Amino acid sequence: MTQREIEDEKMVSEAYQHLVETYLNSHHRKHVEIIDKAFNFAKQAHKGVRRLSGEPYIMHPIAVAQIACESIGLGSTSICAALLHDVVEDTDYTVEDISNLFGPKIAEIVDGLTKISGGIFGDKASAQAESFKKLLLTMSNDIRVILIKISDRLHNMRTLGSQLPGKQYKIAGETLYIYAPLANRLGLNRVKEELEDLSFRYEHPEEYQQLKNRLASMEGHLHEIFEQFTQPIRESLDQTGLTYEIKARIKTPYSIWSKMQNKHVSFEEIYDILAVRIIFEVEDGIDENAVCFQIYSACSRIYKPHPERFRDWINHPKTNGYQALHTTLMSKTGRWIEVQIRSRRMDDMAEQGFAAHWKYKEGENTVEESENELDRWLGTIKEILDDPQPNAIDFLDAIKLNLYASEIFVVTPKGEFKTMPAGSTVLDFAFNIHTFLGTHCIAAKVNHRLVSINYRLESGDQVEILTSREQKVEPQWLEYVTTAKARGKIQAILRREEREKQKQGERLLLEFFKQIEKEPDSVNIDRLRQLHGLSSREELLSAIGNGTITLSASDRNVLQTRRNWRRYIPFMHKEGTQPSEPKTVVDRKKTLLLNEESIRHYLICEHCHPIPGDDVLGYINDKNSIVIHKRQCPIADKLKASDGNHILAAKWDTHKQLFFPATIHMEGIDHLGVMHQITEVLSRQLNVNMKRLNIEAQDGIFQGEILLEVHDVSDLQTICRDLKKIDEIKDVKRL
Repeated sequence: MTQREIEDEKMVSEAYQHLVETYLNSHHRKHVEIIDKAFNFAKQAHKGVRRLSGEPYIMHPIAVAQIACESIGLGSTSICAALLHDVVEDTDYTVEDISNLFGPKIAEIVDGLTKISGGIFGDKASAQAESFKKLLLTMSNDIRVILIKISDRLHNMRTLGSQLPGKQYKIAGETLYIYAPLANRLGLNRVKEELEDLSFRYEHPEEYQQLKNRLASMEGHLHEIFEQFTQPIRESLDQTGLTYEIKARIKTPYSIWSKMQNKHVSFEEIYDILAVRIIFEVEDGIDENAVCFQIYSACSRIYKPHPERFRDWINHPKTNGYQALHTTLMSKTGRWIEVQIRSRRMDDMAEQGFAAHWKYKEGENTVEESENELDRWLGTIKEILDDPQPNAIDFLDAIKLNLYASEIFVVTPKGEFKTMPAGSTVLDFAFNIHTFLGTHCIAAKVNHRLVSINYRLESGDQVEILTSREQKVEPQWLEYVTTAKARGKIQAILRREEREKQKQGERLLLEFFKQIEKEPDSVNIDRLRQLHGLSSREELLSAIGNGTITLSASDRNVLQTRRNWRRYIPFMHKEGTQPSEPKTVVDRKKTLLLNEESIRHYLICEHCHPIPGDDVLGYINDKNSIVIHKRQCPIADKLKASDGNHILAAKWDTHKQLFFPATIHMEGIDHLGVMHQITEVLSRQLNVNMKRLNIEAQDGIFQGEILLEVHDVSDLQTICRDLKKIDEIKDVKRL
C-alpha cells in the first residue's frame, strides 16, 4: 500500500469506529452486525472513488450515517440506509441487490434516497424537482427517508467549499428554500440552524463573515449581561430544590441577517441577539407543565414580563412537537430579554426533533397507530402529491407553503382546537376542515361576527364556516389563501373547469371550421389566435369555450384571405432592457464578469433590480438569455431549488461608469422644511441622478419614494445614512 492509501485507510477506520461508538451509546437495540455488513459493502462498492475534496468517497456515507445517528437519533436500519444511500446511484448495484442483501425495508429507504430520471413533471422539468418529488412520495410512507436526506444535505453543505461557485449557489439556495424549512418542520432545530448558516455563508460570504466577527467581538459583553440577568433567577430557583441549568442562546448569523433584511434594521437595532434558556430535569412524579409555570412565576416576580410576548407552547405544542414557555422580561439595565422554559425532554425534542422516534421502533416494520399533528401534515403532503402540479415551480411552491414555522390556534364551534399557519384566512380554514366546505364557502362567523372569506384569522378565534351550494370557486380565491392545501384544491378545481371550457371551445371551433369548409390545421388555428391576440392554442379554446370570443364573419374573412402572416411573438414582461446580443454559449464553470461592456448582453431581473455591490447570480432562461438576479431574490430562490443546473456564478466588475435605477422608501413626521432637507441631502450626492420624487402626507405622517440613478450599492447606503440623520425621518429603506 502507498503512504496515501495507508492514511486513507486509517481515516476511514477512525470515522467508522466513531460512528459505531455513537450508535452503541444510543438507546437503540444493538444491531452492529448489519451495520458492519452495510459499511463493508459500501466501502467495496465505492472503492477507488474520491470526492472533489480529495478524500475517499466512503467518508461521505459514513458522515451521513454519523449525522443521522448523533444529531437525529436514528437507529441501525437508518444507519445502514445512510451507508448505502449512494450505492445504487453511483455503482452497478440495483435496489433489488440491496433488498436481497439487506432486506426490503432498507432497500425501500435507499430507493427513496436515489435520484431519478423520468417524467414526473414532463420533459421540461428539472431532474432536481423530480428527485425531490420522489423523495416526498417515499417519505409519506417512511419518514426516515427525509431524515437521512436532510443528513446527506447537511454533510454536503459542510463540504460545499470544494464545489464551483455556480454549484454552491444552486445547492445553498435549494437548501435554504426546501431543506432548512423541512428540518424545522420536523423539529430538527440544530440541524435547521446549521443548514441556514452554511447556506448564508456561501451565498453572502462577506455579510456572513462580518456578522461572525461582530458576534465574536460581543461575546464578553453578552456573557456579562447573561450572568447579571440570571444571577437572581438562580438564587430563586435554588430554593425550590429543582435540578436545572440555565444556558445562553445567541442568535445565529443567518437569523440576524434575515431580521435585518425583513425588518430593514441595522445590526445595532437587533435587540434579541441574546435569549436565556432554563432547562430542568424531570423526576418521577413531577408534573412538567406545572414546573414550567412555577419557574415562569419565579422569574416574573424578579423581572416585569412583557404583556404581549408570552407564548404557551406547553398546552398547545407547535405542529413539529415543540413545547416550551416563552416570556420576555425587562432586565435591570432596561433591556428586554426572552426566556425559554422547558424540561429536559422538551429540550431534546426541540433540538433533535421527535420525528425519528415517531411511529417506528428499531427492528420493527409495523406502524404504530398514532393520531398527531405529524400524521396530519404527512396527509397534506400526500394530497399535494396526489394532485399533479403542472410544473416544477408550482409543485415546489405548494410544498414550500406547507412548511410554516409560526402557527395559530383556531377554535371550531364545538370547541375543538385546530392548528393553522400564521396568516391563514377563513378560506384556508374551510379547506382545512373539508374540501366541500372550502368549495362552497361564502363567509364565516368569527367570534360570532360576520366576516368575508379572505378575513385573516388570529390565535384564539372561534370560527363557524357558512356555505351555499350556489357558491363556486373563483380564480381570485388564489389571492385569498396562504396554505398549500387550500391553494392546491383551488388550483385543481380551476384546472378541471379550464379543461371543460377548452373541450367546449374545441367543439365550437370544429363546428365553425366545418361551416366555412376550412381545415382545422395548426396554420388556420394560429391565424385565429393571432387575430385575437392570444399566445397559445389553449387560450383560444378557453376563450371560445367560456364565450369571451364568438367566432364570426371577421374570423371567416381572416381564414379566407391569403396574407403573409408573421410569426406571433407573445408579449413578454421585460427584465431590464432587452440584451443587444443574448449570450447563447457560456462556460458554466467560469464566473460571469458584469462589467461596462458585458452587462448589455444580459437581462436584469425586474423583481429584485440588482445593482453593482449586490451579491448576484445568473440564470439561463428558456430563451437562452441570461438573467441577472440578486442571490436572495425570491424568483432566484425558486430557480435554485427547481432548475439549479441553469444557475451561473456572477460578480460585478464595474467602475462607477454606468448608472442603475434604484428606489428608496421613506417614512416620517410631516414637519415644515422636511422636503427641503431631503432635496438638500440628494443634491450633495454628485454621483447620483434623481429621476422622481413622490411624497404623500396625511394626519401629520408622510411616506415617500425616490427613484434614483446610482452607480452602486455604496451610493445608496450613503444616501440612506444621510437621510436617516434628518430628525423627522423615522425609516429609510431600499425597495
